Amino acid sequence: MSWTRSLIAALAVCVLLLAGSAGCGSRDARGRDGASPSPVGELLDTRDQEGRPYREVDEEGAPEVGVEVTPDTGGGWGVRLAVRNFRFSPEGADRRATAGRGLARLYVNGRPVAALRTRAYHLPARLVPRGTHQVTARLYADDGTVWAVDGKPVESTAAITVSEQDPGAAASADPEAATGGPSASGAPAGGTRGPSRSGGRGSPGGGDEAS
Repeated sequence: MSWTRSLIAALAVCVLLLAGSAGCGSRDARGRDGASPSPVGELLDTRDQEGRPYREVDEEGAPEVGVEVTPDTGGGWGVRLAVRNFRFSPEGADRRATAGRGLARLYVNGRPVAALRTRAYHLPARLVPRGTHQVTARLYADDGTVWAVDGKPVESTAAITVSEQDPGAAASADPEAATGGPSASGAPAGGTRGPSRSGGRGSPGGGDEAS
């Protein structure tokens, strides 16, 4: 009987040790204080036109973007982004929000055109026929949420005017129609910070931390 009781006691100790190890592992995954790691920013009820929620972050150190659109000699338009406190994630990046990382989405008159992971993009002339158009660059996290500050998306908008119907003809930017600055640039003159007229957050004049 004594050896039976000893065997049962030894088995009980093993069970306790295993349970304790599992518990320690769980605590390590949650953090030293037992709490889950804090997510980046705060998800808002506000969503973009495609249903993606805004992710609110503090203004200090928040991502910024500027957009400049110039006519290409071969037709169409050259779009160039300037970013600050932001880096473009490569294709196939984990679908989770990481501070200061993600991609930019380009819109023309509110319609999605492209998802950008670089600063440069060629806007085909067929997407901007004769008339005035709003070209908007907006920053997103890798999980698809919209980076936002004070409830407004981190974006910048430039207005361009196309005077020719022929897609192959050279087009010209209308400096007076630009949102937030001259030369059809969404960045305010002199690189100062401020909101764009579309309601989003303004952008830097230069790309301090563009990838």
